[in-house]
Amino acid sequence: MEQIVNKELVEELKKQWKTLWRERIDDKVKAESIAEKDYGMLFVERGTVIFATRKFKMLSFREILQQHGVVDVDRVVGPHPSVGGWGKFIRTAITNQQSSHRRRRASHYPEAEKEKQQLKKGGRGWLHLE
Repeated sequence: MEQIVNKELVEELKKQWKTLWRERIDDKVKAESIAEKDYGMLFVERGTVIFATRKFKMLSFREILQQHGVVDVDRVVGPHPSVGGWGKFIRTAITNQQSSHRRRRASHYPEAEKEKQQLKKGGRGWLHLE
């Protein structure tokens, strides 16, 4: 029973999180984004700066879930791309394999030397005094 309530809570939080970022006000003069409405479940009031370029503490969905008492936050929110997850796995494992296979395959088929074209003006260049 608790698992179902927990899942519904997480889904509602995710929905509000997406609308928060979709319906924000972008202030291009101050280079920041501001919340357009109150989001009680996310602990964000109207007018709160949700993104800025300097002197700013970024909102964290992981911290919001922990404040709501959600167990297994790591299961709901994946790790940061630089720490791990599918993105890092693809960057480290798959892309490195593809490039080495491509080099090996290319070495089997050496390119034939291209025939050079005839030089213009007999190789003396464009400007000459004759």
